[in-house]
Amino acid sequence: MRAYYSYFKLKFISGLQYRSAALAGIATQFFFGFVYIMVYVAFYESGSSNVPMNISQLITYVWLNQSFFALINQFYKDQELFQLIRTGNISYELSRPKNMYFLWYFKILGQRLANVVMRFFPLLIVTVLLPEPYKFSAPSSLLSFGLFILSLFIGTLLVTAISTLYPILMLLTMNEKGVVNIVVVIADLLSGVGIPIVFFPNFLKVISSYLPFQYISDLPFRIYVGNILLQEGIHNIFIQLFWLIIMIILGLILMKKNLKRVVVQGG
Repeated sequence: MRAYYSYFKLKFISGLQYRSAALAGIATQFFFGFVYIMVYVAFYESGSSNVPMNISQLITYVWLNQSFFALINQFYKDQELFQLIRTGNISYELSRPKNMYFLWYFKILGQRLANVVMRFFPLLIVTVLLPEPYKFSAPSSLLSFGLFILSLFIGTLLVTAISTLYPILMLLTMNEKGVVNIVVVIADLLSGVGIPIVFFPNFLKVISSYLPFQYISDLPFRIYVGNILLQEGIHNIFIQLFWLIIMIILGLILMKKNLKRVVVQGG
């Protein structure tokens, strides 16, 4: 376990060095946050009824999405791992006396956390000071905030497990496009990053309920804003844990299977 922690620490510290990328990310998240909010405000002011979230909850949900975007977004793909596979340098990884799945898992986790650490504090601090209706609101209760932290932690581990599947699939296809991009697009749509799941049509709600993606960000953010009953939130956290275990087991099985037929390219 110490070796995996060292690998995680190395990637986390190295990720903190990209300050200019973090500043660009903050500006991008502010821009998209305001665009989403202006669209939603116009939608609510049009007199639409039977909305599943009030405007304050929805705006806070948007800012949470933007603040933690580097942590939860599905389009993050570790190009360094893809390059290892493409060039044949994966042979160095195979020579290490450690489980390669967990080496990759903790590398991706460290990189994701480093990307978000430098972004979410400035976003949250500024959005708290904004005037209505653009203001970021406090959690609905202390208990919901505690459940939010727990759910976000599990969601972080879950999205890392899903992201670790991408290079594992590339071991089989030798190309990060195709099936990986299909999974990424579906995961991004059904994780609630663009539109909260509660706004989905019923058939998409049913589909998303059978997949793990809504438990990455939609669940913790809805717990924070109080859009979900606490009992239901606790129940869904157990489902979140279930999906985390399933994704890790799936990754371990695919890694073991694909390593048997891996082709080392390059020279």
